[in-house]
Amino acid sequence: MIGFSKKTNLGFEEAEKKVRQELEKEGFGVLTEIDVSAVLKKKLDKDYGKYKILGACNPPFAFKALEAEKEIGLLLPCNVIIYENNGVNVSAVNPMEAMEMIENEGLKGIAEEVSEKLKMVIERV
Repeated sequence: MIGFSKKTNLGFEEAEKKVRQELEKEGFGVLTEIDVSAVLKKKLDKDYGKYKILGACNPPFAFKALEAEKEIGLLLPCNVIIYENNGVNVSAVNPMEAMEMIENEGLKGIAEEVSEKLKMVIERV
């Protein structure tokens, strides 16, 4: 499973606010934010439904992961998406899947903990 997903009854802005709150409860901050709709409109003059990518980071876990594997930065931060498609959907990457690309047993426990935190975030939205 590439990620954890849920359709919510919340509006887009309300879902984004809730995602940010739940990420904070689990020790994550949002380092990057990409408004995909705005980028596609500006660069391609294409209209696209509301779609945001939030790059979330939990500093203690990021530090542990970097200590175990310098190249892990290629997979950081953890992406969380919010988009409209017959309602509002929220999804977070499953770090367990991403870590399978790297042959480093030291990352497994870290990935399990981060996966559980992100899964709880999505479940509570």
